[in-house]
Amino acid sequence: MVTMLDVADVTAGACCAPLVREPLGAADAEQLARTIKALADPARLRLLSIVAASADHEACVCDLIEPVGLSQPTVSHHLKILTEAGFLTRSKRGTWAYYRLVPGALDRVAHVIAAP
Repeated sequence: MVTMLDVADVTAGACCAPLVREPLGAADAEQLARTIKALADPARLRLLSIVAASADHEACVCDLIEPVGLSQPTVSHHLKILTEAGFLTRSKRGTWAYYRLVPGALDRVAHVIAAP
């Protein structure tokens, strides 16, 4: 015996709410992924946090080595990645490099993924 089933017409209307803002394009998504990837490391997050918590949002590389428990070359590598991603700026004073938080850098990432 064959039983007939009622089938709803799914083409009659949209099942989802309309977008309320423009979504990321492919190029912007690629750039954002590279930026977020720079944050996706516990050591880099700690370094960024230390710089952000320092006076004037600036710290010498010599003050960043001990708190994260990594070698100076490793810390410098992580700082380079954060600088290339636009989270920090670097200035040289004598033999030391100083890193400063870029104003609004974290806000820009949060804005893209935050609800409107």
